Amino acid sequence: MIHLSLPKGRILENLHICTQIQFVRLVRNGWKHTGDSALFSKDVKFGQIPVRIYQPKAPSAGRRKGLVYFHGGGFVFGSIQSHENICRYIARESESVVASVEYRLAPEHVYPAALNDCLAAATHFLKAANDFGVDPTRVIIAGDSAGGLLAAVVCQTLATKPDLPKLRAQILLYPGLQALDFDLPSYHQNRAVPLLFRERSAFYILQYLNGNAAHLEEVLEGSHVPTNVRLQYRKFLSAENIPKEFKTRGYMPVVHVTGDDDISEGLSSLSSPECSPLVAEDVALRRLPETFLLTCEYDVLRDDGLLYKKRLEDNGVAVTWYHVSNGFHGILNFFDGAWLRFPSGKKGMDAVVNFVRSL
Repeated sequence: MIHLSLPKGRILENLHICTQIQFVRLVRNGWKHTGDSALFSKDVKFGQIPVRIYQPKAPSAGRRKGLVYFHGGGFVFGSIQSHENICRYIARESESVVASVEYRLAPEHVYPAALNDCLAAATHFLKAANDFGVDPTRVIIAGDSAGGLLAAVVCQTLATKPDLPKLRAQILLYPGLQALDFDLPSYHQNRAVPLLFRERSAFYILQYLNGNAAHLEEVLEGSHVPTNVRLQYRKFLSAENIPKEFKTRGYMPVVHVTGDDDISEGLSSLSSPECSPLVAEDVALRRLPETFLLTCEYDVLRDDGLLYKKRLEDNGVAVTWYHVSNGFHGILNFFDGAWLRFPSGKKGMDAVVNFVRSL
C-alpha cells in the first residue's frame, strides 16, 4: 500500500500541497475498522502519549494479561488506527488487555523521541496495571517491524529496572533489529519485494535517526560502520550464523567496504543497542523474558530475526519461533482485509494469540 501511494504523493509534493510522507500517512490512517461487540475500547493518555486501550467485555475470574503494542511503519508511518485490527484481534482472541501506543513519528521527531515515548508508555502501564484489571507480573511487550525494534529495546531497558515488575514476555513480529549490515542474505534476496525494499529499510532508519537520508548509499554499502566495530560484532552479526537453508535462494557473499570515519562519526548511534538491539551485550540478553519471534521468508528483515533468535537462545532465553514460509513484510496487516487478505497472515496472527494464551 505504501509503494502504490508514493507516485500520487510525489505529485502532491511537487504541487506543494503536502509531502509524500504526509500523503501516505493520510491514506494509511484513513483505513476504517468496524467495531467489536466483544471489546471495550477507549483513547487515553499516559502523560502526553496517546494510547488506545482494548479490554474484553466478558467478566474475568482474576486479573488479565496485559500487552503493550508498538505499531510498525518505518518510524515515519503507522498509528493506533492503522494497527487497530491487529490489536483488537489479540485482545479479543487472547482475552487480554491491549494498550496500543501512538508514539511520535520521524522525521518531525527524531531519535530518541519514539523510543522515549514507548519506554514511558510501557513503564506507565506496568505501574498502573491494576487500574486496567491487569496482573502486573503478566505484562507483555509487543511490536511489528519498526515497532518490533522499539519493543526489543524497551524490553532490554526495562530488564535493568529492579523497581518495576518483570516482564512476562516479548513478541517481535518481523522486527528490524540492526542498522549495521544491509548485506545479509535476506536483504539481497528480497531487495525488491514489497512491502519493504532494501533501500527503504535504510532510508527509514535514517529518518528515525536524524530525519536526513543524505548518507543512504553509504549506509547501504556499510561504510558508516568503523572497521573495529564491524570486527567486534562479527561473531554474531554475520551471514555465517544464518542457517544454510536460508542462503540457497540466489545469495552471493558480499565483501564489506572499509569504514569511513567521517561518515561513521555522525551515524555512530546506529551501532548502539538502542538502534541495533541485536548487538546488545550478552548480559543484557540474559535478562530478557520468554520471546515469540515471527519472521517471513520474503522479507528483507528476515535475517535480523534469525540472528536475534540465535543470540537469545545462546543466552538461555526461551524462544517460540514462527516462520511464514510464503510471507512478506507487513503480511499481518492483511490477515482480515475486506479487499485483500492472506491466509498465511491469519495463521501468523493465530500463532501470536496462541502464544499469549499459553503464558
